Amino acid sequence: MAKPIIIFDYDGTLHNCAIVYKTAFLKVYDQLVQDGFAQPRTFRDEEISQWLGYSATDMWNAFMPQLNAEQRHTYSKLIGKYMHIGLQEGKARWYPHAMDVVKQLKQDGYPLILLSNCSISYMEAHKKYFGLQDLFVGFYPCERYHFIPKYEVFESIKKEHPGQYIVVGDRFHDMELAQHHHLPSIGCLYGYGSDGELDCADYQIQDITELPSILEKLK
Repeated sequence: MAKPIIIFDYDGTLHNCAIVYKTAFLKVYDQLVQDGFAQPRTFRDEEISQWLGYSATDMWNAFMPQLNAEQRHTYSKLIGKYMHIGLQEGKARWYPHAMDVVKQLKQDGYPLILLSNCSISYMEAHKKYFGLQDLFVGFYPCERYHFIPKYEVFESIKKEHPGQYIVVGDRFHDMELAQHHHLPSIGCLYGYGSDGELDCADYQIQDITELPSILEKLK
């Protein structure tokens, strides 16, 4: 019997992107101040990490709605640039044991898919840097679909990779996908979701190493 396809979120589920995102965010905010679009201020870590998992479009619409579309695009690209620099400098990190878990799941016969509210270039850079090409059967950066919601991108996934599915992620976007399509879900409490955001998940985990045993229960 074929094993279910696991749809992984990336940032906050496998990749601890707060390490490089915080630096990028603060640099871009400083630029916004210099350009006259924002006032100097400090940010708590959770004020920055709350945006992780959002598409660039939704993040800027909520964070600085007064910017026009061209300005949002410019500063969004700048965040991406600084995050790419952090990746190339070797500062990007997956969560401890996450790579081991992914490799074991692949070895155990689970088809794995990455679905992320990220840009195409971001996913391609991480695919190359972390050697993900041989671990996942599909890569779905939401920019490729003009940042439509994940539950809509899933329509393409199920056409290209038919089967049964399990959703693994740390934000409401992932739970929304699972609920919309009646898929089992696993919420990652160690990620960037707020309190209660993953209450609707079928299972919750505090560490990625708990995932294989939960998957056994969902067979």
